[in-house]
Amino acid sequence: MSSSSSATSAPPRPAVRRTPTLAGELLAEFAGTAILILFGVGVVAQVVAGQNGGDDSIHWAWGLGVTFGIYVAGRTTGAHLNPAVTIALAVFKGFAWKKVLPYSVAQFLGAFVAALIVRWTYADAIATVDPGTTSATQGIFSTLPGEGVSIGTAFLDQVVGTAILVFLIFAITELKATPPAANLAPFIIGLVVVGIGMAWGSNAGYAINPARDFGPRVASFITGYSSAMREPVGGAFYFWVPIVAPVLGALVGGALYRVLVERHLPEQDEQPAGRVPAEDD
Repeated sequence: MSSSSSATSAPPRPAVRRTPTLAGELLAEFAGTAILILFGVGVVAQVVAGQNGGDDSIHWAWGLGVTFGIYVAGRTTGAHLNPAVTIALAVFKGFAWKKVLPYSVAQFLGAFVAALIVRWTYADAIATVDPGTTSATQGIFSTLPGEGVSIGTAFLDQVVGTAILVFLIFAITELKATPPAANLAPFIIGLVVVGIGMAWGSNAGYAINPARDFGPRVASFITGYSSAMREPVGGAFYFWVPIVAPVLGALVGGALYRVLVERHLPEQDEQPAGRVPAEDD
C-alpha cells in the first residue's frame, strides 16, 4: 500500500474542544460592545451632525447594534456588553464575581474606542453644525436629561429602563421558560432595546448601560467636549447617573424576575399548566 493511500485511510483526529480563555472572553466583550457603539453612536452622529434621519432611525439602529453585538460575542461569553447586566448575572445567575471587573473594563474600552472612531469619522460634520463642541452635539456620544427633566427624574428613568431590560433578558434567555428558537434571542433582545427607546427615551436618553454611556462620554471629553461630565442647564455633574442608576435598575429587574417568574417555572421536563397538549404528547 502506498503512503498516500495510508494517509487517506488513516482515522480522523478527534476534534479538540476549545474552552475560551479569560483573554478571549474579554476580547469578545470588547468587540461586541464596540459593534454596539459603532451603530448606536454612529446613528446619532448621522442624525444630529449629518442631519439625516430621525428618532425612529436612532431607536432601530441602537437595537440592531445590540443584536449584532450579541451575535459577535454570544458564543464566547453570552454577550453581556453591559456592566449592569454582568453584575446582575453575578448576583442572580452564578456568574463568577472575579470576572465582573475585567468584563466591565473590556466593555468600557470597546465603547470608548468605537466612540473615538465615530468622533473622528464625523469630525467634519460635527464641526459644521457645532464648531464649539457644545451640548448641542454632546448627545451624540452620551446621554443628557431632557428639557425640564431633573437629575432625580433622570435617575429614576434609568432605574426603570434598565430593570425592564434585565427582566426581559432573563425571560428571553431562561431555558425553562419559552426561549426563542434558532438563535433568535439576539434579535429579540435587540427589539427590547428598540421598545425601551421608543417608550422610555425622552427623559434621559435610555443609556441603560454604564459602558455605553461612560466610554463615549470620556471619548468626547478628551476630544473637545469640556462639559461632557456635566448636565447642560445647571452644570451639575451628571456622568454618574448613567453609571449608578443602571446598576441599581439591573438588580431591581433581576430580583423582580426571580420573585415573579423564575421561582414559579416548571421543570424542563414538565408541561406548563394551561398548555394545550399536542396529539403526540
